[in-house]
Amino acid sequence: MKLHILGICGTFMGGVAALARELGHAVDGSDQAVYPPMSTQLEQLGITLSKGYDPAHITDGTDEVVVGNALSRGNPAVEHVLDAGLRYISGAQWLSENVLPGRETLAVAGTHGKTTTTSILAWLLEAAGRDPGFLVGGVPENFGVSARLGGGREFVVEADEYDTAFFDKRSKFVHYRPVVAILNNLEYDHADIFPDLAAIQRQFHHLVRTVPRRGRLIVNGEEKALAEVLAMGCWTPVETFGLDGGFDWTATLHAADGTHFDVLHRGAVVGTVRWSLVGRHNVMNGLAAIAAAHAVGADMARAIPALSEFVSVKRRLEVLGERAGITVYDDFAHHPTAIRTTLEGLRARVGAARIVVAMEPRSNSMRLGAHADQIAPSLAQADAVVFLHRPELAWDGGKVVAALRGEGETVPDADALLAALARRCRAGDHVVFMSNGGFDGAPRRFLAQLAG
Repeated sequence: MKLHILGICGTFMGGVAALARELGHAVDGSDQAVYPPMSTQLEQLGITLSKGYDPAHITDGTDEVVVGNALSRGNPAVEHVLDAGLRYISGAQWLSENVLPGRETLAVAGTHGKTTTTSILAWLLEAAGRDPGFLVGGVPENFGVSARLGGGREFVVEADEYDTAFFDKRSKFVHYRPVVAILNNLEYDHADIFPDLAAIQRQFHHLVRTVPRRGRLIVNGEEKALAEVLAMGCWTPVETFGLDGGFDWTATLHAADGTHFDVLHRGAVVGTVRWSLVGRHNVMNGLAAIAAAHAVGADMARAIPALSEFVSVKRRLEVLGERAGITVYDDFAHHPTAIRTTLEGLRARVGAARIVVAMEPRSNSMRLGAHADQIAPSLAQADAVVFLHRPELAWDGGKVVAALRGEGETVPDADALLAALARRCRAGDHVVFMSNGGFDGAPRRFLAQLAG
């Protein structure tokens, strides 16, 4: 079958493309923006990418068009698909019909940490000899690809609560019918489609309704919003995880930055983790993944020690390099809580060294201003912030800068941002680029600028 994927460079749709290619389909696709890491992965797989949504990119002989959720009515490619009567399907439905049947699906849901937790879980199952399939919303360094079929019983999927497609406004994760579901955390996000937290909680409860009695729910016991979801009705055994309370799964920290901790299951130590990830949030991600792997019978004695070899996902506080004594990181920041926990983890690692943040409010919720009042507090660990305030941003980034604990300034474009960083940064600094978009290539441009 010949597939054309609309929105192919999105992290989820890029994974769908990789799986379709592995199944033997002919695959090409188009996207408005083509940038790494997904464009690199797809090009290495020999998948042709076209920039823009010109209907001409959907060539004769295409059997089915897989439509990403970023596309809506009025998009020229979408209008062509409808007018021409082409067969079309969402990415989530395609996955549920073509990959998941006959597998034991483990779904990782939550506002934050989905990509990292999905990657940890896949690595644990790999270390336990289970040869899992997976689809991750990023590129796990241990595997080098964002998705694969695998030969084992389990398939691990990053389960997004965002809507499915222009013709299916349910959350993606209702398509997956998991036997094990991780509910990692829950906060307000996706202001472009959800009016309030209660609307998101309702979608999470739809996911809870699909998990069978023989399965397992792995739930963050510290999260009040998730307790409220379960109170709507729960028919599946629940195991909780957390650090501050009497939960089924917990940890004893031996390093303040979260790089060394014991894992306890109902009070008994089941393993010790020493890894490169930093921060309390990553300890929580690790606990959730370990609990899920345990729920499907993975050998913890084999799996947990392998976390010493786990390498985080690209663009999750990824170290791009060091030049002139300055360490440069790329981070997929999309929500104030994720920003705060990431910087707290980095602070625990670097001590008193200066942290400089280059920030682009890029997610739909960020651009709409849904989190505007929370951004400055989330940057409390930064000594200086350069805030990219593009002209189309509908709210005043200057108010964020004025409320910062440290120094700060706004700039109108990526060139001005790089110039501001050149003025501010000095040897010993840690510079973190935070955006869930392409950021006009600024992180690597800055690294090259330092080298030059």
